[in-house]
Amino acid sequence: MQHFYKRHIAFLFVLSGLLLPFFTSAQETGHTLDEIVVNESRIQLPFKKQNRNIQVLDRAMINCMAVKSINELLTYAGGVDVRQRGPWGTQTDIGIDGGTFDQTLVLVNGVKMNDPQTGHLTMNLPVPLEEIERIEILKGAAARIYGVNALNGAINIVTRRPEQTGLYANAYTGSNFKRDTSNQNPFGGSGVQMGGSLVGKRMRHTLALANESSSGYRYNTSFNNTKAYYQSSLKLSERNSIDFMSGFINNDFGASMFYAPPRDNESKEAVRTFIGSIGGTLQISDNWVMKPRLSYRANKDDYIFIRQKPEAFHNIHKTGVIDAELNNTLLTTYGLVGAGLELRTERINSNNLGIHDRTNMGVSAEYSFTGIPSLLINAGAYLNYNSDYGWQVFPGIDAGWQIIDQLRIFANIGTGQRLPTFTDLYYTGPTNIGNDQLRPERSLSTEAGLKWSSGRLYASLSGFYRHTSSFIDWIKYRVEAPWEPMNSSQVNTRGGSISADYRLSEVTDASQWGIINRASYTWLSPEVSMENAENAISNYAINSLRHQITNTIIINYHNLLSMSLGMRYAERINSASSGYLLIDNRLSVTPGSVTVYFDANNITNKEYVEAGASPMPGRWFTLGIKWKWANL
Repeated sequence: MQHFYKRHIAFLFVLSGLLLPFFTSAQETGHTLDEIVVNESRIQLPFKKQNRNIQVLDRAMINCMAVKSINELLTYAGGVDVRQRGPWGTQTDIGIDGGTFDQTLVLVNGVKMNDPQTGHLTMNLPVPLEEIERIEILKGAAARIYGVNALNGAINIVTRRPEQTGLYANAYTGSNFKRDTSNQNPFGGSGVQMGGSLVGKRMRHTLALANESSSGYRYNTSFNNTKAYYQSSLKLSERNSIDFMSGFINNDFGASMFYAPPRDNESKEAVRTFIGSIGGTLQISDNWVMKPRLSYRANKDDYIFIRQKPEAFHNIHKTGVIDAELNNTLLTTYGLVGAGLELRTERINSNNLGIHDRTNMGVSAEYSFTGIPSLLINAGAYLNYNSDYGWQVFPGIDAGWQIIDQLRIFANIGTGQRLPTFTDLYYTGPTNIGNDQLRPERSLSTEAGLKWSSGRLYASLSGFYRHTSSFIDWIKYRVEAPWEPMNSSQVNTRGGSISADYRLSEVTDASQWGIINRASYTWLSPEVSMENAENAISNYAINSLRHQITNTIIINYHNLLSMSLGMRYAERINSASSGYLLIDNRLSVTPGSVTVYFDANNITNKEYVEAGASPMPGRWFTLGIKWKWANL
């Protein structure tokens, strides 16, 4: 009965968020989601004209939400399954619309972040939250746009481009006011983020540093996380520029119950990641834009199964990825043509997995037809060659009709692929063994829906169907046996979503109040058919969300006082526990250039698990202060 009431309270909460904008006549001025141009590889379109299910978490939400990391912010995105194993972004798996953590492509400013060793490391990102301008979430198979490993969609993190010189600092500390029973030390943590920008006539520089440390929230969950991030832009002329980006993160944490419970109670892990890229925008002619880019990602994963006895089981994995891209956009009389080349090499040197490398080459072509008013059609394909799996082609098409200025109907169909990770292929450990005979996963996704976009309201209603073949699932036939990956399943997933993002009002000369509300509901229904493994125990095939509800309310008074209230309800398929409802709150006051804020996370002190057997923290309080010089 209690579970029944919790679910219906959550439904009423999100329903009020979805319906409220239709009963108000408040006006809004300022920037809207319609003004955002979504950053795709070749053909970039305004948010309003997109024929895909795309969500954007913008700076207005980032500034006010009770979150400290990119991972925590993504928990408020509808359809995004964030499976954290600790607070403040310690270790997180990301899936979209029922997909696994290896099926979602993550990018920073268009540079691919996925690690070929395992998707567990993808979100080890060196970008502090203060440097994020927005996060773009594209749902559905996206090989046509981004190439391989975007089987269920892509998440592109867009950093800020400063307009003037300035500095900022953000310091915070928090606790759940409990003690570690093993040593009676109090649980708690603190963090600091600081950065600055130097803007000249032709150059822009940004440097950001961050450190977070905590004694944890239960036994062996302490962590220390240090980030450094730098980006610059050189304007060669009015139409040509060069961009540079680099970052480093050292993430050291206790990994109790993270991967192999209950045997890994004494585990620890240290993950170090470096990223670097250099690219440019070159206006070859009035109708031709070329964008070359070279990027590099290096990662070291140091995992100790029993920290008191490193010699018992100690994995050291080192990966290196080099990615060269050349994307082109050509304007024609009837639309845009996009063409691209990509060469990607992946290498691992591991005391467990061995030494392996593979090469991926891709050729892409797209066409955006704009010859008929109110009709937009985008079609294309990605031709891929992998040194291990040969040639494959991934076509896709989407179409949208602008019925009236505010209402758009859209449909799309696309294909995608996920390559087996080196862990899938070669790992040997206490509870898992790899399989070097695995084949890539493939998906076919279809989607249709409606979008409403006006000055103060963006809303969407859509449904989708996805067929995933050769699904890589870790299975076993006996409880005591190790997990082994197999292409043993086909997964058919039906789903639907409804969302609304609206600004009832904003702080202007004529109005002292600003109100933002975002609400979403996602429903998923996967069906799994096992091939020659009818009696197997599955680890990943049916572990997605059935219902997910999010609602966020942000109230701002005169840019002096603000409050955010975030609600998340999640109910997972085949979970031993019922769905859970989480409520987070931030209160802040901004006298001048200083902001003092107070966060209360998981206000109801709900016990819940997002990944494996790792219980997440209960109620947690944080006090912080921000300072800014100049309008950053």
